[in-house]
Amino acid sequence: MFVLRRYGLADWFSQLKIDFVRDWFKDEDGVPLSNYTRETRIRMALMDLGPTFIKLGQVLSMRPDLIGSALATELQQLQANVKSDPPAAIRQIIENEFGKPLEQIFAQFDDEPIASASIGQVHGARLHDGTAVVVKVQHADIRAKVREDLEVMAGLATLVERVPELALWKPRALVEQLSKSLMRELDFTREVRNLQYFETALRKNVTFRMPRPFVTWCTPRVITMERLEGCSVIDLDRDSTSIPAVAQQALAVRIAELYMDMIFELGVYHADPHPGNVLVLSETQLGLIDFGMIGRIDERLRNHIEDMLLAIATHDAVLLTSIIKRVGNAPIQLDESALSVEVTEFISFYGAQPLSQFDLRGALNDLTDILHQHHISLPPQTALLIKMLITLEGTLHSLSPNFALLEVMQPFFRKMRLRRLSPKRAMLRMRRIYVEMADLLETLPGQLGSLMQLLQEGKLDVHLAHRGLNPSVNRLVLGMLTSSLFLGSSLLLANKVPPVLFLQEGPFGLERLSVLGLLGFVGSILVGLRLVRAIYKSGHLDRADSDT
Repeated sequence: MFVLRRYGLADWFSQLKIDFVRDWFKDEDGVPLSNYTRETRIRMALMDLGPTFIKLGQVLSMRPDLIGSALATELQQLQANVKSDPPAAIRQIIENEFGKPLEQIFAQFDDEPIASASIGQVHGARLHDGTAVVVKVQHADIRAKVREDLEVMAGLATLVERVPELALWKPRALVEQLSKSLMRELDFTREVRNLQYFETALRKNVTFRMPRPFVTWCTPRVITMERLEGCSVIDLDRDSTSIPAVAQQALAVRIAELYMDMIFELGVYHADPHPGNVLVLSETQLGLIDFGMIGRIDERLRNHIEDMLLAIATHDAVLLTSIIKRVGNAPIQLDESALSVEVTEFISFYGAQPLSQFDLRGALNDLTDILHQHHISLPPQTALLIKMLITLEGTLHSLSPNFALLEVMQPFFRKMRLRRLSPKRAMLRMRRIYVEMADLLETLPGQLGSLMQLLQEGKLDVHLAHRGLNPSVNRLVLGMLTSSLFLGSSLLLANKVPPVLFLQEGPFGLERLSVLGLLGFVGSILVGLRLVRAIYKSGHLDRADSDT
């Protein structure tokens, strides 16, 4: 709580003009926190709170529809730069997992980690047969730490949902999603299975390589895999002379084609294509690492993608608005007219851009900002796909600044439209509808019979749930009590009920003033003023305020 209070107070001090007050809260380098943006302070607070909260930031970075593109972009920096464990702790974990000394497993093991993330860290090593490998090891006591932090988060999420402004983020749903994600990532055998699946599925694609896992030396806490020798796209961007520009353009095309194959053909894709996870092995070959997070595309999501692309291609704002409402979880009080206007402007702006200059990342960011503004949340797999495409285009631009991902996507769009019109797909869809209708017709009579029986026996209850009425009911009851107190106090004062003040004539001609009546009168006035203030602050003092 201290960390949250520390970074939250900076929001207040950033608005003050008193320099010495603003300088009270500083980071490790002595820079006042009020100098940073709100998004940067949130990222810094999550870093201070530890691994589980860093993972929460990573999950939130994949949900720009909930938090906005600015904060999602800032939280992407949480992917790296996590403090590593000491060598002794890492060696102890490996030896405990395999039940033998480290020297019997590896001929060479580098104590200095190559990278460190929220769940684990990666070390270079060499097997006894001379094979160069990388070893991914979980942080010490990370499981216990995660469980404790998740319990704290669950409690905080329950409290936060009581605040209307923060409830829109759906904190309990986010913590639930985070819990599932963390439990999966804490089991490294999932990543091993992902590597084996993609190795088989993409075996014919000689342009790409991914690390081969050595299953003998893999456990739920340790992964040993082949080391790919090459430089990441980040390093290539710093030294653009290492590979000619023409070759970089060709590599960008191959990356894009690989991801289109995974999305539109396999229906399963590597979900974290940031530049550090894409390796350039040579002028003609690329490598992919970190398969801890993958995304899946089912038939329904594929249909939604097709419908959205059709709406954008035909400049049909009405259709796109309808798809957004159908795909996303729209609030009850959604302003459909305002949403339609923003979608129309979105299509007008991006629909006029030629394919060679189309800004896909800007379009996806603007679309998620529209969803965030109208509090429309997407299903996790849809949000993950959008986030992956945004990251992918950023990686491709690192290789080739003028690369247009949409041009590579065009042939896949055509295949997608043809597949949608294929007789085989129509037959599968009709079969699915038939099965669902048959199940409905089989169960409907019994359900209707049960409903009619409850109705005849008088056991059918209708439960109505109210939303947002508690404050109004409380104010109504308080107002009635206040008015009763005011009237009762007035009667006490009028009848001069003892005990009284001023037996003889006092100030302002007051005489025999009832003490109980005076106290009740003053109390009713104070409570009434507080009630008026509460109604005024809620913005519903009159009809005009309630309509805005």
